Amino acid sequence: MMRTAISSLELLQPRSVTEALRLLRERAPVLPMAGCTDLYVSANLGTLAERRLLSLWHLDPLRRIELRAGVLSIGALATYAEIIRSPLARTHIPMLVAASREIGSVQVQNRGTIGGNIVNASPAGDTLPVLAAADATLVLRSLDGSRRVPFGRFYSGYRKTVMRPDELLVAVEIPPIEGRQWFRKVGTRAAQAISKVVMAAVRAPRPRIALGSVAPTVVRVPKTEEALSAGCPIEEAQALLQSEIAPIDDLRSTSAYRRRVVANLLARFWEQTA
Repeated sequence: MMRTAISSLELLQPRSVTEALRLLRERAPVLPMAGCTDLYVSANLGTLAERRLLSLWHLDPLRRIELRAGVLSIGALATYAEIIRSPLARTHIPMLVAASREIGSVQVQNRGTIGGNIVNASPAGDTLPVLAAADATLVLRSLDGSRRVPFGRFYSGYRKTVMRPDELLVAVEIPPIEGRQWFRKVGTRAAQAISKVVMAAVRAPRPRIALGSVAPTVVRVPKTEEALSAGCPIEEAQALLQSEIAPIDDLRSTSAYRRRVVANLLARFWEQTA
């Protein structure tokens, strides 16, 4: 029998969220998994460090999209396809629907989950600037109970989060958003490409602007937001924006290109939402 890179992996399949949390604590180290659009690539290449996996895919309570007292709650297992089809998401956060449409192929949209995109912690994650601009809150749960972490405080560094090993991300909460929402992704191709730069923004009396692929984590740009709120010329806001990002040269693009694109996107956002 031919053995592959995944032959030695142990798969745990809980039947409830409570059981998943128990296994996460008692069988540590355990790596939670759902859509596996990133994880399976690493596993197949033999670069996955963890050998014990916790499958969350069949835990349907973590897939709900619902409105609670005006706050949109999106379960961590909601797929991009489910977000695209959701009337609640289309009404309350169309920029998240726009981002979901540009993630991978239809197959990836049917498997990939918003929770996976968040905890994967890549600064190029397409939904992350949307959640930053939306002032979202992340709901983390362990056997000890739940806690809510503002999205802006979730990432502690490149691919690092404040989530404890015994916690699961169970939902994303998005408060009502006043103002016109805007989303743009710039990649090598029109589809199925990792972003070179991604921007999500809200045009309001105090604009909210968030960027991906220009720093170790997704970033908000408060100085730029304040300048636009005060009525500064777009050229001044573009200059401030350059001081709030830290893009690098990598296989997908260069720092200089990313800086130029970010400035252009800011001007386009401001013009198109006037």
